[in-house]
Amino acid sequence: MAGLPLLIAGGRTEASEDLTFDDLYGKISVLGLEFSEKVKALAGKPVGMRGFMAPPLKAEAQFFVLTEVPMSICPFCSSDSDWPDNIVVVYLHRKQTFTPPNETIEVRGVLEVGSWTDPETGFVSRLRIRDAAYQAV
Repeated sequence: MAGLPLLIAGGRTEASEDLTFDDLYGKISVLGLEFSEKVKALAGKPVGMRGFMAPPLKAEAQFFVLTEVPMSICPFCSSDSDWPDNIVVVYLHRKQTFTPPNETIEVRGVLEVGSWTDPETGFVSRLRIRDAAYQAV
């Protein structure tokens, strides 16, 4: 139990499961990318992921895109059919200062699975980590 990472958000502490980008999808079918069994089982639960922050769309945003590799531009998608298999949208619990795109970060929050369009930005995502916080590692 001591080896489990902790999620600290809003004053509560919960055990969380670590995810890697390789864990996200199980297979590619005629319908496109299919979520892995691990992702399906963790939907709605606390998770942690490591990656890189893509440059935000605007400085005051309370969300960013977590990428598997450093990127110099944001991988903004027009539809979930264009969704890359190596990004996850992160919606922050509170505003934080953005980090350089080549700095490894660890994100902790609640995994949300399924296509969703952000009503404020029009950003389409298939996977999100909500109520999140991050730190450099």
